[in-house]
Amino acid sequence: MKNILSCIFTIITLFILTTNALGRKVSQSYETFEYTAITCRSHSASITDFGGVGDGKTLNTKAFQSAVDHLSQYTSDGGAQLFVPAGKWLTGSFSLTSHFTLFLHKDATLLAAQDLEEYPILKALPSYGRGRDAAGGRFASLVFGTNLTDVIITGNNGTIDGQGSFWWQKFHGGKLKYTRPYLIELMFSDTIQISNITLIDSPSWNIHPVYSSNIIVKGVTIIAPVKSPNTDGINPDSCTNTRIEDCYIISGDDCIAVKSGWDEYGISFAMPTKHLIIRRLTCISPYSAAIALGSEMSGGIEDVRAEDITAYQTESGVRIKTAVGRGAFVRNIYVKGMSLHTMKWVFWMTGNYKAHADSHYDPHALPEITGINYRDVVAENVSMVGRLEGISGDPFKGICISNVTVGMAVKHKKVMWMCSDVEGVSSGVEPKPCGLLDGEGSEKKMDGGGCEFPSDVLEIDNLVLKSCSYQMS
Repeated sequence: MKNILSCIFTIITLFILTTNALGRKVSQSYETFEYTAITCRSHSASITDFGGVGDGKTLNTKAFQSAVDHLSQYTSDGGAQLFVPAGKWLTGSFSLTSHFTLFLHKDATLLAAQDLEEYPILKALPSYGRGRDAAGGRFASLVFGTNLTDVIITGNNGTIDGQGSFWWQKFHGGKLKYTRPYLIELMFSDTIQISNITLIDSPSWNIHPVYSSNIIVKGVTIIAPVKSPNTDGINPDSCTNTRIEDCYIISGDDCIAVKSGWDEYGISFAMPTKHLIIRRLTCISPYSAAIALGSEMSGGIEDVRAEDITAYQTESGVRIKTAVGRGAFVRNIYVKGMSLHTMKWVFWMTGNYKAHADSHYDPHALPEITGINYRDVVAENVSMVGRLEGISGDPFKGICISNVTVGMAVKHKKVMWMCSDVEGVSSGVEPKPCGLLDGEGSEKKMDGGGCEFPSDVLEIDNLVLKSCSYQMS
């Protein structure tokens, strides 16, 4: 009898222990992450599954690349997501794969390694012919990808820290043989989303989609010292169907710079940037523009639509930069609704931008600048309203400026408009524009509603983000 009772007691004890253990397993804590994306993923993993250590000291380059390589097996099976939890994750350059999401926890920071060996050397971009910092190639970007489809970089406002001072010092000291890395670069890719992350202290440009299409950049914060070299915010380069919206940028260069190749190399490559939407941008850049078109525009730039642009302490609102030798065109540019505060210029166009890829550019390759439309602009504390300088023998044509009110700074320039080699029309602009914008001899006409802004819907606006949800332990 005692043996039977002993057996029953043992069975009951094991049942209770097993039940408690199972209960503990079932009650294990999970954190749910919800976000919007072009595509939700069927598979998910954490960087810690691949040996990643988020202590800010351990180098995780191999862990990130191993994780991406492993998850690439799911490209045809619903795609995969790599989760980066809270911590500081030191890493060099790594490459993404297709049908892939890189997700950063709100307390996660990718720290760019301060070691040149962690950044492979790439050839110069074919539309540039050389690096931007040096005649040779360029360091691979921190987060890189080429020939990809359906790539998402997002999070709950996690951070990518470029630790740029390491690179800025080398740049200023003339110690770099190759062009500095960017934080994010995706080449020859289609269907890209970069959203809800913070980028700080990039070595150079922050976000560079190039030779790519169907791109959304949304809810991104970019911060760099205002005197940091070439820290452009977002640079769509030879891209089609791009939507940039709800971004906040403090930069040492242009907040957004639209590009398409440099001189004879860009002319030969012949890939324009077109069908670009920029909405609800806030910019601070004392030495550059809120939006720049060029100067590397030798593949052409057309159909750019910018609206609801706010800038503080910024050199200019929208600037067109080009030169003899650039060739190609900047045409059909539409800007509506700018609110500008403490500016050097509101409108700035220059046809004498001096930088060239090399001495082999064609002096007969003249850019065509036409169909430039600005409307509904309010500015205050401005030093000079407009500096519009075309090219002798190649005037900038079809300029339209309407419904503009500019409040001048106490110590503003005596000449409030400076115009040469331009043609256009204006209406409802104060202070009164220069005579070259009075419509005489201009092909540009204005209807009763002011300068044109298209009402048709671009294809990129039909790309709708879905609601995604994941649980991570």
